[in-house]
Amino acid sequence: MLTAIITATLLQVFIQERLANMNAPGKTGNLPVIRAHYADILCQLAEEKGAARPELLRSADIRPAMLGHPDNFITVAQFSSLCRSALALSHDPALGLEYGKRLKFTTHGSLSQAAISCDNIGQALTVLIKYFRIRFVYMNLSFFTEGSDAVLQLDIMHALDDLHRFNAEVVLASLMDVNLLLFGRRLLEGGSCRLNYPPPEYAPAYESLFGNRIRFDAGANQLRFRKEFLELPISLSNPVARRVAEAQCQEEMRSLEATTSIPERVGRLLESVRDGRLPGIDSVAAQLGVSPRTLRRQLSAEGLKFQGILDDIRHRRSLELLRRTDLGIDDIAYRLGYSDPSNFGRAFRKWEGLSPSVWRASKA
Repeated sequence: MLTAIITATLLQVFIQERLANMNAPGKTGNLPVIRAHYADILCQLAEEKGAARPELLRSADIRPAMLGHPDNFITVAQFSSLCRSALALSHDPALGLEYGKRLKFTTHGSLSQAAISCDNIGQALTVLIKYFRIRFVYMNLSFFTEGSDAVLQLDIMHALDDLHRFNAEVVLASLMDVNLLLFGRRLLEGGSCRLNYPPPEYAPAYESLFGNRIRFDAGANQLRFRKEFLELPISLSNPVARRVAEAQCQEEMRSLEATTSIPERVGRLLESVRDGRLPGIDSVAAQLGVSPRTLRRQLSAEGLKFQGILDDIRHRRSLELLRRTDLGIDDIAYRLGYSDPSNFGRAFRKWEGLSPSVWRASKA
């Protein structure tokens, strides 16, 4: 517990110091929220492929000494620059897959410890989803069931399109590598991997991690496995270790939330809802511990409205559901929070210029 408190305090002090010197406080890309050892591991891998560490660090404005201690942090912007340089200087377009395999479960510290100390896979996924942001602040991991499938979905929350595939490969490869360590290839039985980008030139390299059931251009980044596997026991289950690790995760999450803007928190909360219906402002405000009136005022101060954030997520989610599921239009409208399917139809035509059913048929 003492370690958890010290680590969280160091994180909060570091963030406060950096925020005081920032030109754009509150912007995730400038927040020092990526642990430096992730950068160190990437540098090691790129060096093995011929890249020079000094050039890698210089391109990302990272001092070499920053990588020498596990409690140091770099910004999302610095890490993104490092990823670009590593891809360019290693001359390996499949670097994301290899980097993901280098991120063993011990790399993620308290997050991995809390997850692998759970009783079964279902509990582990719940913990992983809850605290995922303390390691990957610019990504959202969600979990839901669909038919006979359990679905783990990754959404990249930044606009750096040139790193979209790389980031998806890193996280999904890391998750599968841990799975192979704990369960062998069992979860691949009846499972699949879906990716929302075209097949790269090195597509066969995916099969060693994800098996042969891989679908590109699928509209979402997902790992799917049989729902019955949620009850599989974890051999490293340890209730005491889980409590200690979760306490540290909670402290880190509180420190991170203190630097996150209200619009980001609202958007992330809405994005996290995968089963059931998207909530309205009353529910979101309650979860954030404020009144709806206060939430509207806070968003207005940022030049935003709750409805605008909700509509943006509804738009993206509607495309995803229409493309990848067999849900009827009325069911999709309900999941998006519409009480009347016709309202969904009008909104969708405004977004895409087509009705939902016509749009779906055009993508078949």
